[in-house]
Parts: sequence; structure tokens; C-alpha cells
Amino acid sequence: MALVKFDEMKHTVKQAFMNAGLSEKQADICAQIHTEASCDGIFSHGLNRVARFVDYVKKGWVDINAEPKQVKTLGSMEIYDGQRGIGITNSLFAVERAMQLASEFGIAIVGMRNTTHWMRGGTYGWKAAEKGYAAICWTNTESCMPAWGAKNPRLGNNPYVMAVPMKKGALVLDMAMSQYAYGKLQVTRLKGEKLPFPGGFDKEGNLTDEPGPIEESMRILPTGYWKGSGMAVLLDAMAAFLTAGVPTNEIDKIQEGSCTGASQVFMVFDPKHFGGKEFSENMAASVAEYVKTSTPAEGQRDVYYPGEMELANRTNFSANGIPADDGVWAEVQELAKR
Repeated sequence: MALVKFDEMKHTVKQAFMNAGLSEKQADICAQIHTEASCDGIFSHGLNRVARFVDYVKKGWVDINAEPKQVKTLGSMEIYDGQRGIGITNSLFAVERAMQLASEFGIAIVGMRNTTHWMRGGTYGWKAAEKGYAAICWTNTESCMPAWGAKNPRLGNNPYVMAVPMKKGALVLDMAMSQYAYGKLQVTRLKGEKLPFPGGFDKEGNLTDEPGPIEESMRILPTGYWKGSGMAVLLDAMAAFLTAGVPTNEIDKIQEGSCTGASQVFMVFDPKHFGGKEFSENMAASVAEYVKTSTPAEGQRDVYYPGEMELANRTNFSANGIPADDGVWAEVQELAKR
């Protein structure tokens, strides 16, 4: 396991993206987001996703020349066609536009259809919270999880994000509708470790904490069993409904990698139109403190609120270097060679 300084990782990823054909501006934005994800400890959607993104660009599955095109405006709601452009830049555009609209209307919804993988969904919650806004965002995906009671994948794991700002940090929930995202399975397997709790079924239908057999069977476990399964179905339908985009069953027909053609929703709220900035921040801080002062369960030392671990990782890794799997880091360095 290598320890890589933030600037070195970003520079290397940026060069890899420029080699793939992105402009310097695009490469800089995307490298920043990938590096921030790894720096927050979300390695699966940071450095580990670089090679796959480059592959998609080279195959033409991501159109690096495309820009979001407005389809409809309804006051505080706007819908855009992402034209299968870069998922990160499409999503940053959407959340920034939603913040502009929320400042005017209090609540804004920006839908982005026909886009590509947004990488770490939590990025867009953090970006809103860092500017003082609350946010709810989600995306649908291709089938990668069986419905509860089924064997074959028919659901996306449809990542869902909620963020509420505090004076220091934010409450940020970033979760897939599966017990573990495939990226988490990959990270755990690369470390040669087992999952903390069973995360899916092997090919014989046995519940297991071994990541490899779950990746092979594609029978990841829905969060909360039937509840996560139901949430995945409705998040998919609502994403397509609010964007006039496509649901999972149509994304499956595209066959151009992970999330190509996806529908995404960015809901943003400006606290000045509700209880006000001071109220909102103090309320969120009180929620965090109430959770933090829980009595730890047997075998546990601390209780964390959503987003706390990411902030701790950010501080630690910014100072001491970002952990990177040796094989993944070598692959990205190779992609960055001129």
C-alpha cells in the first residue's frame, strides 16, 4: 500500500485524463474530484475508478465533447440532457445550477438524464453543504442487484445522498441501496480481507462475507433486505419520472458500461428560506452531538454521525498521504505516461 500526497495523486490522474483526450480544464476538474474521493477514504470511487473511466472514454462510451442541454424549465425545476458527457462535470453543473435556483426559490430540482457515471455521489452533497445548502441527490444505474427474493440482477443499487451543513463539516449520507457497493467489495478484496458483515450470496445461494464470490455471482444484498430492494425500485422510477429519462430496464439495453444513460436528480434547499442559516447549522450540530454522545455498543469505542469519518480521513490523508493500492497506483501512473 502506497501513501501518495494529494497534489501528486491529482497531477498523475490529471495527466492520465489528458492522455485520454480530455481538455486541461476537464482533466483538472475530474482529477480533483477523484482525488478528493480517495482523500476522504472512498477509494472505490476515487483512484480506483480512473482506469475504468479512461477505458470508457477510449471506447466512446463517454462523449468528452458533450455539454448538458436544457430540455425543460418549470421555474424552480429544470431538466437537462447530459448527452452522455462526462458524469462528473454534468453533475457539478447540475448541483451548481440547483444552488442558484434554490437561492431564488428556496427549493430547486435539477434533473439530468442521459448522463454517465457521477463517480462518488457524496461529492455533490458535500459541494452543496460546503456552500451552506442542504441537498438530496440520487441516480439510477444498470442492473447490478437482484430484487429481494430473486436470483438474477434486475435492480440498480441506485446511490442516494443527503447533506445538511454545519458550521464545521456537515451531516452527509452517501449510500447505495446494496449493503455494500461493488467498489467496496473490490477494495476489500484487494486488501485480502472479509466484509464486516455478510454482503451477498455466492453462486450456490449461501450468504457470505467473502467479497470475491459476491462479485462473481452479482447477488449483492439489498440494504435492509426487502426495504432496500423496494427503495431501489422507487428511486429508479422517480429518477426517470423527474427527468423524463430512462429507468434501469432501459439502461440495461445500452450495454455501454456502468451507468451510461443514467437519470439523476439534484434537489437543493437554501436555509435562508426556512429556519435560517444559524438555526439550520445549530440544529444539525445538535443532531451530530446527540449521536456522538451515545453509549457505544459492546466492542465499539466510538459512535459516528454520517460524514464524520470522511472528514477525519480528509484531515489525516491530507497531512500524511492518501493510501493507494500498489497495483491500482501503478496502473494509473502507466496511464499518465506521456
